[in-house]
Amino acid sequence: MTLTERSNMKIYAIVLALLSAALFGAATPASKTLLQSFSPFQLAGLLYLGGIFGVLPLLIKEYSKGELTNITTIGKKNLLRLSGSILFGGVLGPVFLLFGLNIASASSVSIWLNLEMVATAILGYFLFKDQLEANQWLSIIGVTISGILLSFGEGQSGILAGLFITLACFSWGADNHLAALVDGISPSQSTFWKSIIAGTVNLTIGLLIQPFLFSIKNIILALIVGAFSYGLSITLHIAASQQIGATRVQMIFSSSPFFGIAISSLFLKESLSYMQIISALILSISLFILFRAKHEHQHHHESMEHNHTHRHDDKHHNHTHIGLPTSTRHSHEHYHETMDHLHSHLPDIHHRHSH
Repeated sequence: MTLTERSNMKIYAIVLALLSAALFGAATPASKTLLQSFSPFQLAGLLYLGGIFGVLPLLIKEYSKGELTNITTIGKKNLLRLSGSILFGGVLGPVFLLFGLNIASASSVSIWLNLEMVATAILGYFLFKDQLEANQWLSIIGVTISGILLSFGEGQSGILAGLFITLACFSWGADNHLAALVDGISPSQSTFWKSIIAGTVNLTIGLLIQPFLFSIKNIILALIVGAFSYGLSITLHIAASQQIGATRVQMIFSSSPFFGIAISSLFLKESLSYMQIISALILSISLFILFRAKHEHQHHHESMEHNHTHRHDDKHHNHTHIGLPTSTRHSHEHYHETMDHLHSHLPDIHHRHSH
């Protein structure tokens, strides 16, 4: 591959990552509008069911290569981790988010959502034996201050909304850690199971506690938002990560709240308050500090034999191929021995992506 081709691929991947961030950022103002027609449970269900359509291209590609995994073959531990990921990330997280969004502005919620990084780091430190450096703690404090300022800026309803968003972010923080421990299933397949199970559960609960009053048009709109802002966003995120790495994509993806703020201002006519501007500035500084630090956690792999796409520079795959660079992504049947190693990366930003 020539230098020009590599440069073009990098630019293409950056565009995909930005589009992924924009689509996810658009979910908040779009959901704010849809909450006029649905309860939080109903909308959470429809959004996640819609996400299935957005991730279908990856599933079809994996099917054509014979890479789809039988869910019953990944072992009890992985099934429990995946179930926890679905419960926290697919069922509880989006419902808490939408209850908060129901009583706060979309702009504020867009900023609040970065508390997920704080939640992921805190849960990692106390429950998953992650190590945090001083600058990471400083970033956590900055994001927390940003969220507190927003809560007071929104008044009494802002405090309740902030509580709901915090619960959502801690749910997604748990999802991030549990999903990272799941072996034997690709991110797109994990997303599919999360979408179909969590979407069905929340929609069923929503229909049981509130009458069926919404129109077919609104149902289609909710599914479209889910397909683009969750499913397609996930697909683009994974595609970009395979080209330029998950860390770089996470850095680009951190722009998603600002897309949410811009869309809220343009289409929902929400004006930015001084408190929101100050919070956004503190958030930006905190994100900059965070992205200068790495996050490590111990990762345990059970022994197994399966077929999936992989690279040989990921610390998971120790077999070699003569003449094949370690950075080349490819797939074939291979065997994993039981192993432990440290993952070194940035705290996960996006619950809905590879989780």
